[in-house]
Amino acid sequence: MADIRAIIAPVGTSNTPSIASATTALAENKNRGAWMIQNLGTNALFVRLGLGASSTAFHVVLKAGTGNDDGTGGSFAQESGVIFTGIISISGTSPRYCVTEITQ
Repeated sequence: MADIRAIIAPVGTSNTPSIASATTALAENKNRGAWMIQNLGTNALFVRLGLGASSTAFHVVLKAGTGNDDGTGGSFAQESGVIFTGIISISGTSPRYCVTEITQ
Protein backbone atom coordinates (compact mmCIF):
# COMPACT_ATOMS: atom_id res chain seq x y z
CA MET A 1 0.00 0.00 0.00
CA ALA A 2 1.32 3.44 -0.95
CA ASP A 3 2.17 5.93 1.75
CA ILE A 4 -0.47 8.66 1.37
CA ARG A 5 1.99 11.29 2.62
CA ALA A 6 3.92 10.79 -0.64
CA ILE A 7 0.81 11.64 -2.65
CA ILE A 8 -0.71 14.58 -0.78
CA ALA A 9 1.38 17.67 -0.08
CA PRO A 10 -0.45 19.89 2.41
CA VAL A 11 0.08 23.60 1.96
CA GLY A 12 -0.47 26.32 4.48
CA THR A 13 -1.94 29.48 3.00
CA SER A 14 -3.57 31.10 0.00
CA ASN A 15 -3.68 34.71 -1.08
CA THR A 16 -6.76 36.88 -0.55
CA PRO A 17 -8.79 36.81 -3.78
CA SER A 18 -9.66 40.05 -5.52
CA ILE A 19 -10.35 41.32 -9.02
CA ALA A 20 -7.13 42.82 -10.35
CA SER A 21 -5.82 44.73 -13.36
CA ALA A 22 -2.13 45.21 -12.43
CA THR A 23 0.47 44.02 -14.92
CA THR A 24 2.17 41.86 -12.26
CA ALA A 25 -0.32 39.13 -11.40
CA LEU A 26 1.99 37.37 -8.92
CA ALA A 27 5.33 38.38 -7.45
CA GLU A 28 8.16 35.87 -7.27
CA ASN A 29 7.49 33.37 -4.48
CA LYS A 30 9.88 30.47 -3.85
CA ASN A 31 7.24 28.88 -1.57
CA ARG A 32 4.53 28.76 -4.25
CA GLY A 33 2.89 25.33 -4.28
CA ALA A 34 0.18 26.04 -6.88
CA TRP A 35 -1.37 28.92 -8.77
CA MET A 36 -4.27 29.69 -11.09
CA ILE A 37 -5.44 32.71 -13.08
CA GLN A 38 -8.85 33.32 -14.68
CA ASN A 39 -9.78 36.03 -17.16
CA LEU A 40 -12.78 37.97 -15.81
CA GLY A 41 -12.91 40.55 -18.58
CA THR A 42 -14.29 40.80 -22.10
CA ASN A 43 -10.91 40.99 -23.86
CA ALA A 44 -8.16 38.39 -24.28
CA LEU A 45 -5.66 38.22 -21.40
CA PHE A 46 -2.00 37.49 -22.21
CA VAL A 47 -0.05 35.70 -19.46
CA ARG A 48 3.75 35.46 -19.31
CA LEU A 49 5.88 33.46 -16.90
CA GLY A 50 8.22 36.36 -16.21
CA LEU A 51 8.21 40.13 -16.69
CA GLY A 52 6.90 41.99 -19.68
CA ALA A 53 3.78 40.23 -20.91
CA SER A 54 2.38 41.67 -24.14
CA SER A 55 0.28 40.60 -27.09
CA THR A 56 3.51 39.49 -28.78
CA ALA A 57 5.41 38.08 -25.76
CA PHE A 58 3.35 35.62 -23.72
CA HIS A 59 3.13 31.94 -22.76
CA VAL A 60 -0.65 31.55 -22.81
CA VAL A 61 -3.58 33.69 -23.92
CA LEU A 62 -6.81 33.36 -21.97
CA LYS A 63 -10.15 33.57 -23.76
CA ALA A 64 -12.37 36.54 -22.98
CA GLY A 65 -15.70 36.13 -21.22
CA THR A 66 -18.96 37.22 -22.82
CA GLY A 67 -19.48 39.66 -19.94
CA ASN A 68 -17.44 40.83 -16.95
CA ASP A 69 -17.28 38.21 -14.20
CA ASP A 70 -19.60 35.74 -15.97
CA GLY A 71 -17.26 32.77 -15.37
CA THR A 72 -16.74 31.99 -19.05
CA GLY A 73 -13.27 33.54 -19.40
CA GLY A 74 -10.31 31.25 -19.91
CA SER A 75 -8.12 30.02 -17.07
CA PHE A 76 -4.65 28.54 -16.63
CA ALA A 77 -3.17 26.76 -13.62
CA GLN A 78 -0.11 24.93 -12.37
CA GLU A 79 -1.22 22.70 -9.52
CA SER A 80 1.16 19.72 -9.62
CA GLY A 81 4.50 18.71 -11.03
CA VAL A 82 6.78 21.61 -11.89
CA ILE A 83 5.42 24.90 -10.51
CA PHE A 84 6.80 28.21 -11.80
CA THR A 85 7.81 30.35 -8.80
CA GLY A 86 8.93 33.54 -10.57
CA ILE A 87 7.00 36.70 -11.46
CA ILE A 88 3.85 36.15 -13.52
CA SER A 89 2.82 39.15 -15.63
CA ILE A 90 -0.23 39.91 -17.75
CA SER A 91 -1.21 42.20 -20.59
CA GLY A 92 -4.37 43.02 -22.48
CA THR A 93 -6.95 45.68 -23.24
CA SER A 94 -8.66 46.69 -19.97
CA PRO A 95 -7.33 43.58 -18.18
CA ARG A 96 -9.53 42.09 -15.47
CA TYR A 97 -8.60 38.84 -13.73
CA CYS A 98 -8.50 36.90 -10.48
CA VAL A 99 -5.40 34.99 -9.45
CA THR A 100 -5.02 32.33 -6.77
CA GLU A 101 -1.70 31.41 -5.16
CA ILE A 102 -1.23 28.65 -2.62
CA THR A 103 2.01 28.63 -0.65
CA GLN A 104 3.78 26.15 1.54
